[in-house]
Amino acid sequence: MKKLLLSVLFLPCLASAQDKLTEANYKIYSVKQGKEVNLKGIVQEMKDYDVLFFGEEHNDSVTHFLEKAVLELMQLKFGGDLALSLEMFDRDVQPIMNEYLKGFMREKNFIKDSRAWSNYPDYKPMVTFAKENNMEVICANAPGRYAYLAGKRGPDGLKELPEESKAFICPLPYDTATGEYFNKLSEMSGHSPAAPTDGKATANAFNLNASQSLWDATMAYSISQYMKKNKSKKIMQVNGRFHSDEGFGVVAQLKSSNPKTKVLIISASAGDDSFPTVDWTKYKKQGDFIIVTDPNIPKTFAD
Repeated sequence: MKKLLLSVLFLPCLASAQDKLTEANYKIYSVKQGKEVNLKGIVQEMKDYDVLFFGEEHNDSVTHFLEKAVLELMQLKFGGDLALSLEMFDRDVQPIMNEYLKGFMREKNFIKDSRAWSNYPDYKPMVTFAKENNMEVICANAPGRYAYLAGKRGPDGLKELPEESKAFICPLPYDTATGEYFNKLSEMSGHSPAAPTDGKATANAFNLNASQSLWDATMAYSISQYMKKNKSKKIMQVNGRFHSDEGFGVVAQLKSSNPKTKVLIISASAGDDSFPTVDWTKYKKQGDFIIVTDPNIPKTFAD
């Protein structure tokens, strides 16, 4: 509720502020080219790729502005051969998304019935653009109730779900994080993210690896399923950058099941006090394109 109130309070001033955003409010770096580029450079490169992962910080208003801008440029270049995929909506609300895009329900009902994130105003411009341009939107994520179940009981805890429920997550069993991604999860949680593994959860035990990896694997599965049915289409996937930075998370899961899929990764984050000067060496391992935004632009909600 706090996040929702902050989003609503900030929305009018942010809408006004976004009208005034310019290239001075962000910097884009191409790791392959070793130089700063513009948005059109990202879209131009996408001609040789299948999926564009746009990794964001969820409250970065400049990044949300750029996501819509990239989606518009992608639509101009690829027309009907483009779909939008979102972490922010779960697989079980896909029919609701489809109904809304086709004009069968009011936005008020859509927001409620789709369990839209409390900062939905940040993503509304993309959904609205998709609606206006007859673009399909993939509700990619696993519902939170299943991520919680995996966290409390481990991956095996999902096996006892009813078969109809399993349609809303990736096929079981699924891969969990290892190596550097596992280490990142450990740093995020402050402890090992791997317990419990035997289904004997305690009040305080939570298997973050099982939970996070279910989200990653399910988003990858949603993208993969769509690609199989729409072979000519390119996909722009928007998710928190933790899910795709360094080719981990969703990217690794997608590449594991579909090795031939060609992906580009954008990693976007707010800069520090040195902005607009950026030390790209600090960021370049995070993706193919690095976007650093102006830290002085108000966030859409507090951290």
